Amino acid sequence: MKIITVCGSYKYNKEIKEVAEKLALEGNCVITPIDITRPKDEYSKEELLQLGKMHKEKIKISDAIYVVNVNGYVGDNTQSEIDLAQKLGKEIMYYTDVVK
Repeated sequence: MKIITVCGSYKYNKEIKEVAEKLALEGNCVITPIDITRPKDEYSKEELLQLGKMHKEKIKISDAIYVVNVNGYVGDNTQSEIDLAQKLGKEIMYYTDVVK
């Protein structure tokens, strides 16, 4: 069993949920981004920074991250999460490496 944090753009929420389910059914402990309840532009800058900060804390306690990079897309926030995972020596898995 691994503790895996799923990372990716909110626009791929459907794929993030599918990946989380698949990983959990494989016997992993899965940590996902929060399922935001409002459109992203309704959050204040401070709220978005807090959500990002908490997601990075999830990465710190994980064994690995799973990047949901549909069509190879990786935004700035996701790239910063990948950079953190690399710095911490975490295993990094990519959606596009698995789903073709």
